[in-house]
Amino acid sequence: MNNKPIDCEKAKLDPSAVFENPEGVTKRKDLTKKQKIEILRRWEYDACELEVAEEEGMLSNEPSLLERILAELHSLVGNIDTDHSPPTKQRGITSSDVD
Repeated sequence: MNNKPIDCEKAKLDPSAVFENPEGVTKRKDLTKKQKIEILRRWEYDACELEVAEEEGMLSNEPSLLERILAELHSLVGNIDTDHSPPTKQRGITSSDVD
């Protein structure tokens, strides 16, 4: 694991620019649980956006990370009810889902 300090604000804006994978977020000992959740929530939204784009015919070279992101969120906060999320294609996990 890299011991280099994390730019938390950059990670919140663009998690994939800071972390190689969602598991890397939860492994960091220098981030609080709340910071990890915020970063993973943003990454979850980005992954949903990518899935919507792919559904609309825009191809991506990246494999879907959504399941891995949700697994990491689950490891931090327990069960996440994605069946009753907001009525958008992006779904989105609200802060009340992970608090």
